[in-house]
Amino acid sequence: MVEARVRVIYGDTDQMGVVYHANYFRYFEFSRMEFFRLRGGSYRDMEREGFMLPVVEATCQYRTPARYDDVLLIRPTVSELRRASILFTYEVVREDASSTVLCTGSTLHACVGRDGKPRRFPEAFVRMVEKSP
Repeated sequence: MVEARVRVIYGDTDQMGVVYHANYFRYFEFSRMEFFRLRGGSYRDMEREGFMLPVVEATCQYRTPARYDDVLLIRPTVSELRRASILFTYEVVREDASSTVLCTGSTLHACVGRDGKPRRFPEAFVRMVEKSP
């Protein structure tokens, strides 16, 4: 299982000291980068090869707030890999004795070329995603 670890900084919070809702999508992105790195790849490598993964849909279900200085574990999972799209799901938990689930979410990404048109994932990408960390 891939886990990305992040400590909530003051700039991630609102006036109430609670993580601003949109920042969870940044945490999702951070965990995707770690997912690829642990498998020997990176977004930079994908872009060099001429394909990109724009987000076409994103969801987040908030359960309980994260606060300033909390340490969060973000767990990304590939839930679906198709010829030209990939669905990641996420679980964000507080790293403490309770391991409280703070939110869950998902991002759907299309595979597109530099021209913005859909294209099939390269075989090397498929092997990387399916590889165990």
